[in-house]
Amino acid sequence: MNARLKPGAGGMHPDEWQARVQLAACYRIFDMLGWTEMIYNHITIRLPDSVTGGEKHFLINPFGLHYSEVAAGNLLKIDLKGNKLDDNPWPVNPAGFTVHSAIHDNIAEAHCVMHTHTTTGLAVACTQGGLAQNNFYSAQLHGLVAYHDFEGITIRSDEAPRLLKNIGDKPAVILRNHGLLSWARTLPLAFVRLWTLQRACDVQVAQAALGQAIPVPEAVARQTTDDSFQWDQRFGAGQDVFDALVRRVDRIDDSYRI
Repeated sequence: MNARLKPGAGGMHPDEWQARVQLAACYRIFDMLGWTEMIYNHITIRLPDSVTGGEKHFLINPFGLHYSEVAAGNLLKIDLKGNKLDDNPWPVNPAGFTVHSAIHDNIAEAHCVMHTHTTTGLAVACTQGGLAQNNFYSAQLHGLVAYHDFEGITIRSDEAPRLLKNIGDKPAVILRNHGLLSWARTLPLAFVRLWTLQRACDVQVAQAALGQAIPVPEAVARQTTDDSFQWDQRFGAGQDVFDALVRRVDRIDDSYRI
């Protein structure tokens, strides 16, 4: 099956096409970084009001495609219940949008939601202590990480209230026994938050084999988070990092743009 759309085809709003290209690029970046999980996991974005007239519509990957196959034209457009809003032949993964829809619908700034099952991310999620405040990257996440206990495969909507209560206003989430998640007002900001959390997990797992770690004092971690260029609007809040990776993807394979 192939459900590719051309820019402007069928009266598509240019803002929708722009969102499609950005999201498709992000899927290819995840693939380049090794953050894929066969055909599973998801990155979702809410389409702007200029496209939807205020309705909550979203883009998500077609269930069955590897991230390396995701393109702007084959992304699915869905509503909050996961119903398809176009004639795209690919299905929606019911386990894929339960968590995402709860966050999109109830957290005002959750324009983008990302979720992974990386090995080191999942390993940290399986530990009793969770993320350790003992390295450069975890120190940039002071007060930004929430935890949600594992309740099985995320296909039941009654989990949403507990998930939202546990997340609160924290933009990085460790889903215990499950994986990592981030959300933000822009896709690039969600990306650098997840990247920082992932790097913190990578270092923590590698360090665990070396013995007792040196803890970062809370005051230092708080200052490190405040000083982090990753979150600062003056430094793009992740846009510069994301753009650099898009350029890398373009040099490898720019087929996501169709």
